[in-house]
Amino acid sequence: MKTSDFNYDLPPELIAQTPLTDRTASRLLVLNKDTGELSHHHFYDIRQFLRPGDRLVLNDTKVLPARLLGARVDTGTPVEILLLKRLSEQDILREEIPPCPGRDTAAGDVIWEGLAGPGKRARVGHRLSFGEGKMIGEIVKVLPDGNRLVRFTFEGIFEEVLDQLGQMPLPPYIHETLQDKNRYQTVYAREEGSAAAPTAGLHFTKELLADLEASGIDISFVTLHVGLGTFRPVKVDDVESHVMHREVYRVSEETAREINDTKAAGGRIIAVGTTSCRTLESASTEDGIVHPGSSETGIFIYPGYRFKVLDGLITNFHLPESTLIMLVSALAGKENIMNAYHEAVKEKYRFFSFGDAMFIN
Repeated sequence: MKTSDFNYDLPPELIAQTPLTDRTASRLLVLNKDTGELSHHHFYDIRQFLRPGDRLVLNDTKVLPARLLGARVDTGTPVEILLLKRLSEQDILREEIPPCPGRDTAAGDVIWEGLAGPGKRARVGHRLSFGEGKMIGEIVKVLPDGNRLVRFTFEGIFEEVLDQLGQMPLPPYIHETLQDKNRYQTVYAREEGSAAAPTAGLHFTKELLADLEASGIDISFVTLHVGLGTFRPVKVDDVESHVMHREVYRVSEETAREINDTKAAGGRIIAVGTTSCRTLESASTEDGIVHPGSSETGIFIYPGYRFKVLDGLITNFHLPESTLIMLVSALAGKENIMNAYHEAVKEKYRFFSFGDAMFIN
């Protein structure tokens, strides 16, 4: 199976640069995975394709405003840091990073792994200023892959300072400035830790979710913190040779019980987004039982994969030759998906993170 099998022509003007004012006003392409039949709707029509007893599974991860724009303290030259992972005490010990002299770690001293640009302006010992000194970063280590470990010192609570100074780390294909950072956040986001949004969930409003629940549609939440690897291109010709990035997920006991009960009662499990899909398939055993717990997943789903839990998927339109278009092809069949994408291009749907939606049922 070749990566090029998942290519399609996309005019650049169809890449959505900004979100719609009304989240639910996005268009919705409905694909029957068994017959390949397509129909055109709007996202506010989603209820007519769901049945009482169905269960939607949403990823409640929250995107950090992880893009920090600052400057070297000594030269004033601009430097950008993109936060990837906050180090735990065990991580700090493993990396053999000495404590910050004269400061209690719990009171304003944290260490993050991140990407630095330009890298030559972020070498070990360099100090960086963010928000005119509201937060200071010091490069304490350069990792083998080029990522930096940065010690941040500040006054107050890190998350509050980051919310003031940080910007949303928008995907590289979005070139417009996001006026409201909450529009790159789902309305149900609560567990901080993502570097990118689970974008299929951006179409929901609290009102729509309440309406669905009132109609007998059940809702459960999982957490998968989306990493920047989600934007990493597949660089090998043979799909099976691709090494998937790893991400942290969590499934609560309550969610596992709800999903298993729904399956036992004959209801459908419909994931909202590929991250929810990957979480469910990672947390389940071959018998289709979902188990609670926290772990990392590097699951790579492509045609030939046998789904254990999932019955349907609400998703956006994905990049050509990406692992995500391979995932939806595994669920609906590559021919059906490529036909749906060609139809979406012909009908001028909006693509990618701020774009329109597809429901595969």
